[in-house]
Amino acid sequence: MIPEYYSIAQVADILGVSKETLRRWDKNGSLIPQRHPDNNYRVYHRSQIEHFEQVQLLFNSNWDAEFATEPIRPYTLIELFAGAGGLAIGMEQAGFESVLLNEIDKHACETLRTNRPHWNVIEGDIAQIDFTPYRDQVDMLSGGFPCQAFSYAGNKLGFEDTRGTLFFEFARAVKEVNPKIFLAENVRGLLKHDKGKTLETIKHVIDELGYDLVEPRILKAIFYQVPQKRERLLLVGIRKDIADHVTFSWPSPYKRILSLRDALKAGLLYESDVPLSAGQKYPKRKAQILSTVPEGGYWRDLPEDLQREYMKKSYFLEGGKTGMARRLAWDEPSLTLTCSPAQKQTERCHPDETRPLTVREYARIQTFPDDWVFSGPLTAQYKQIGNAVPVNLAHAVARSLVRLLNEIECLPAYNARTPALWKQMECVQLA
Repeated sequence: MIPEYYSIAQVADILGVSKETLRRWDKNGSLIPQRHPDNNYRVYHRSQIEHFEQVQLLFNSNWDAEFATEPIRPYTLIELFAGAGGLAIGMEQAGFESVLLNEIDKHACETLRTNRPHWNVIEGDIAQIDFTPYRDQVDMLSGGFPCQAFSYAGNKLGFEDTRGTLFFEFARAVKEVNPKIFLAENVRGLLKHDKGKTLETIKHVIDELGYDLVEPRILKAIFYQVPQKRERLLLVGIRKDIADHVTFSWPSPYKRILSLRDALKAGLLYESDVPLSAGQKYPKRKAQILSTVPEGGYWRDLPEDLQREYMKKSYFLEGGKTGMARRLAWDEPSLTLTCSPAQKQTERCHPDETRPLTVREYARIQTFPDDWVFSGPLTAQYKQIGNAVPVNLAHAVARSLVRLLNEIECLPAYNARTPALWKQMECVQLA
């Protein structure tokens, strides 16, 4: 059900603008909030914002239809840089069967094995793995290789020139496995990394490997049933012998933006309130200072003497530094989770209590299931969760990939592989 009214924070998130921008629009008369009839809060009625393209995507979303996506047959997957399994869970929910997952972090590997004993988890350096036994046996390869600079000897680098980087290992796996499609995910910073040279090299190598790259896109997690302002860059590659015959479509957004309340309280995402779990603690003086920050506030909401004490030399530097001394708000999405909720540059303080978010609160904001257990010491658990792809975002993208593979299965070249009548029935049903 589409809400009638939207808060200033919600509209800022949907439109991808700051609250300050909305305040300017209010002053110049281009978009003026009204009073909510029940609580007198300043809000926007849906009719005021429905002309924006981003809002139309929400109001006219195909989310429900896409959510019903089912694979024609079980599709197989190799996942690299698997971490704690955020991407893998989303793929599993969409119907993919993982045949190999590689991760170098021992605690993350233990997390994967604990939760999915049947998964083939290969712990260790990806450079030591031979992928050739899987050639032409796997439908898709996925993973989030770390963003690294290349050493530029010439104007355009090829596959061999990227040796020594983890992108090279990802590309080598694609070359050896020869999957129909691949998915690579990364931070949005990859777009401009090394003045855009890194991404251009990646595009060139993908072409050299025999794949057409769908134009890379930054997906905002808040649009995919994730109560968190996280952004990921997604790259989808389709093998060239297939690419001209199919079309990939990015997932439609969910019909509303979810908040921290949706993550931590019983409701749409979870049937119960967040379970109790371990969490980091603030030092005494830090807790005293943060206790004076209001819900949704940050260091600029402190009295000036406390601002100076807390920020020290940073007080005199330019920039908003809005992550410092930050207390989250119940009715807004969480800020992007980091690897440590108590770190001074990137605090993620509970909205009511003066403490960092707990492990299970962290996991819920990343939309992990409550029964997904994280292994290792507390710092390792936070790191695993903070580095993960949000499960619901992964699931949405995975459904789009399933639809792509369903379309591939229905190509005449692939119809011959299975009984014609069965294939015909499935493809007609798909259409």
